[in-house]
Formats: sequence, C-alpha cells, structure tokens
Amino acid sequence: MENRTYTIGIDFGSDSVRCLVVDTSDGRETASAVCAYPRWKQGLYCDPSQNRYRQHPLDYIESLERCVREALAQCGPETAANIRGISFDTTASTPALTDAAGTPLALLPEYAENPDAMFVLWKDHTALAEADRLNDLAKEWECDYTRYSGGAYSCEWVWAKMLHCLRNDPSLREKSYSWVEHCDWICALLAGDTTPETIARSRCVAGHKAMWHERWGGLPPFGFLKAVDPLLGIFEGHLYRQTATGDACIGRLCEEWASRLGLRPGIAIGMGAIDCHVGAVGAGIEPGTLVKVMGTSTCDIGVGTYEEAGDKAIRGICGQVDGSVLPGYVGFEAGQAAFGDIYAWYRRLLAWPLREIAQSDPALEERILARLTEEAERLPLTPDDPVALDWHNGRRTPDADPRARGTLDGLTLATSAPALYKALVEATAFGSRAINERMLEEGVPIDEIIAIGGIARKSPYVMQTMADVIGLPIRVLASDQACALGAAMFAAVAAGIHPTVAAAQEAMRPGFSAEYRPDAQRHAIYDALYARYRKLGGGQRS
Repeated sequence: MENRTYTIGIDFGSDSVRCLVVDTSDGRETASAVCAYPRWKQGLYCDPSQNRYRQHPLDYIESLERCVREALAQCGPETAANIRGISFDTTASTPALTDAAGTPLALLPEYAENPDAMFVLWKDHTALAEADRLNDLAKEWECDYTRYSGGAYSCEWVWAKMLHCLRNDPSLREKSYSWVEHCDWICALLAGDTTPETIARSRCVAGHKAMWHERWGGLPPFGFLKAVDPLLGIFEGHLYRQTATGDACIGRLCEEWASRLGLRPGIAIGMGAIDCHVGAVGAGIEPGTLVKVMGTSTCDIGVGTYEEAGDKAIRGICGQVDGSVLPGYVGFEAGQAAFGDIYAWYRRLLAWPLREIAQSDPALEERILARLTEEAERLPLTPDDPVALDWHNGRRTPDADPRARGTLDGLTLATSAPALYKALVEATAFGSRAINERMLEEGVPIDEIIAIGGIARKSPYVMQTMADVIGLPIRVLASDQACALGAAMFAAVAAGIHPTVAAAQEAMRPGFSAEYRPDAQRHAIYDALYARYRKLGGGQRS
C-alpha cells in the first residue's frame, strides 16, 4: 500500500455532483459517491417556461462536502492518507456575478433568494437579446471576436448571461465587481482565496465560452465590450489575461476545506475545466479521435495538432482553443442542444393521458421508452419513413441558432408511436452526422469515435442507429464516470504523479465495453433519409 497513490476527480453535473477516488497506477475506481443538489431537485429558482435555469452556490458547496465524505467513508485509512490531488469538471458556461472578494452574490444575505445573483446554468437561454447584440456588433467591429467561437456567440455563454443579469435586475449593480465560472470558483474556494484578479482561470472555459484568445491578447478588449453595453464596463480591470490548462496545479487545499472534506491539507488542486472536455481526456482522446459525450444533450470533442489547425477558423462549432482539452493541441468543441432530452420529451407526451386521465402508477412512465425501443427495432427501414429535426432546444452546432425548432415530416394516418420514436432517434443521429461532416470539411480528422455518457452505456438501439447513420464504428468506454475519471487524471498530473496527461491516460484509462459497427445496407438507406433531413432543415438555417 505504501507505493500506491490516489487522486480525486469531482464531476459537477447539471443535477448532482459525483466524487471518484482513483488509483493512479491503473485507474481503478476505488470509491465513488453521488449527491443531488437539494434546491435544484426542488425546482427552486428555475422557470422552464422562460428557459431560466439557475443554481444556488450552496447547492455546490453542501453537495460537495457530503459527496466527498461519503466516498472517503468507503476507503480504508491507508487510501485516504495517500490521496495526493483533487481536480474538477463542471458544466459550462455556468457563471455567476461576484463582489470584490470573489464571493458569488447569492451568498450575500441581500441576494440570497435572487436568481440573477446565482450561477446561471449552461442551458439557460434567457440571454437571447444580449447574444444578438454581441453577434451584431462583432460582425461590424474591426476584429470579429467570435472568429474562434464558430463565428457566433451563444446565449448559453458568459458575456451574454452576465449582461442579462445586470440588465434584468439593476439592484445587482451595486455589489457586482467581477464574474466567475463555476469551474474556476470551486478551485479557488478550496485553495482559500477567491480574489477575482488573482485566481486561476481555466483556459478551457475562457476560450470556448468567453472569447479568450492569444491573437487579441486574452479576453476581448473592453472598448468592444462596453460598446455592446456600458454595463460590461463594471468588470474592467477585475478579470484576467492569463489562463491555465487542465494539467496545471493552481494551488493547495487550504486548512478550512481540508477539514470540511476530511482530506489532508496541502494536496494539489488541479485546474478545473468543462465536463465534456475532461470526459474526453478520461476516454483517452488523441488526434484523430472524436469523443461523443451522449446524455441529455451532446458534446463532440476533438483535438488537432497546430499544423492541422493552422490559422483556420472552423465555421459553426462551439470553439477551437489551444490546450482546452489536451495541453499542446488545439481543442475543438461541437454538440447538440438536445439529445436524450428529446426522448424524455416524447415519453412525457405519451404519458400525459396516463397521468392526467388514468392517474396511473408513475412507474408506468418509466417503461414507455423501453417498450417504444422494442417496437422501433422491429420496424422496417425505408427511404419514405418519417423524418424529424432534432432542434427542440435550438441548434447548437453546426451553425448555432437557439431559435431553431424541431419538426416532423412525412406523417400519415398510419404513423405509429414507435415510428415517431424511431424518427426522433434517427434525427439525433442525423444531427450528430452533420457535426462530423462539418469537422471533416474543415480539416479536422476523425479516424475513430469513442462514446461516453449515459445513453452510450444504456441504449444499444440508439448506439447502433448512430453507427448506421454515420457509417463508422463507435466504441463505448467501459466506465460510467469518464468525466470524473478525466478529472482524476488531471489531478495526477497536477500532483506530479504522472509527468504528462498522455502518461496519465496510458496508465489510468479503462477499456471498452461495446463496439457498434455500421450495417452497409442500412447506411445506404440512411443516406437518403439524411438528405431529407438536410433539406427539411434548410428553411430554418441562419
């Protein structure tokens, strides 16, 4: 035991936080725990009808403490004593306004119940008008600061969100001094100093969500930002120029948080990053690999060499950032704004009469997708099948348009519920294929596809459909916790246990649990259906 060392990976998801204790010699998952955010679980501070999704910082703090202690309770004292580092991933962009001490405003008594003072979850779409203003001005400015963000700035990203909060509630302006992304704040909190001007800032989230780029010296200049709205001048001088990649040690665990978590003070804290990017590291990403993170939404992550990337700017994706995934490579992000959420929407739709009229057991609703899957698998595949667009929550990539909407085409009086479900599954696969094609068109190589996430592990039907539509084999990582595992890998590098991220991946990556190979006949039919999908979406494209 004296030769074994361990790290902790913390994965902050949309609904809960997960803690994973990992053996750094082989990646063995020694202990894990999951804790739901209590206020979020109650639906507090959110208004889905307005696309408003907010999370209280106390949800993160309380759930983190409980989660780490539950995981440590599963370990022996020798394991706990040999934990050398901790690192984090979070959803993004999930920012909050802060005061001059770097405290999120919702932790101040006067703003404790104010949603605009809380962390604005990644899927919050309240900042549409602010994103429109940013995009319009960027296209008129002498430098287009959206160039490396796919050519468009999203309402899901930090500048639009923070401006919306300041516009929506003028009372926040008195104490607002800076803003912080969740992944940066949680690292600074555990290090014991949240001062906005000096805390470490993640290269990953800065580049993909805040238009940070070396070409213009960091964040966009405040001349541009104040032209968007003078309110953004509140942040001038209170943000950052430098950023850190995920392998960096940004500090040491302070006495207070060591006591609160039950860990030794002084262990290394790695730089936080976006969950899907960290999950790609856990999956063993390298140049030529596309990692698909498949859950309620999707993220598609790739990396390329500087020679491959050059000075090109890939159109219509969620950004390309030096070192955002692997240090020494350019990271590429794309994704779909709704994936599993579309299946869940259809299940709720079909369950409405069961709940509202028959007042049936809620457990029946959970069985609907399983039964639909059984029947959908039996249906024949023809070029005349119904076709759907997967834009129920807008289109993220390629070519962001949060106002795009889902569509169904080719319905007849003979169309059944399983046939519609089949069309929705195929639509999500078509959306994924469109992302792949854009990356390939722009010179990003895709030699293999690795899938992680809940759907990849739990739905063979969706995965086989995806392989048949794309026309490439897809391997599924043999871990339910790729994001937390990737964070543990970063922590191992930050702690000096492994010299590089590649070395940590080599030692700690798991194998694969499944491989889905495309059927050539079905792929040919899907080519025809995909052509209809592209034509159907043409009228909605920006």
